[in-house]
Amino acid sequence: MAYNLAFPLRILQFLLAIIVLALTSYVAHWYNTRTISPSPHSINFLIFTSVWTLLSVLYLGLSPSYSPRAAHKHAILAVDGLTCLFWLAGWIALAAFLAGLLFCTGHVCGAAKAAAVLGVLEWLLFVVTTTLAVLHALRTRGASGTKAAAAAGVHDGGVHTGV
Repeated sequence: MAYNLAFPLRILQFLLAIIVLALTSYVAHWYNTRTISPSPHSINFLIFTSVWTLLSVLYLGLSPSYSPRAAHKHAILAVDGLTCLFWLAGWIALAAFLAGLLFCTGHVCGAAKAAAVLGVLEWLLFVVTTTLAVLHALRTRGASGTKAAAAAGVHDGGVHTGV
């Protein structure tokens, strides 16, 4: 019996993106309303990354089932890899920003720290799904993307792992 490991990972990626979006939006709102400086670029980048992730997970999770022609194995690999790179850059930038602060207290600082930690977790999830996408692309190297996906049983989540 085949089990699609990517689908639960996609759900977790989607939920974590919503949480990080909420946390970073709270921090950005605090900076924009309570200080004279605008919100930090690292916070803004994680807001972008969260929105990008929501859109990409919708594509990665739904296109194999509802639009197989759009679910080419290289497109899935590219979107997964790019999203993985965005999360890596985002959490490193936020961690560097937080490390450079003279003081960090209160709910806003806690929200920013939580966003950084969840960013690491999100990055690790995308490392796993990108690795699964690479393995799928290598397994179906000679076949075209859509036909290879159908032959491998890819229906949701973008990659298939047989267990």
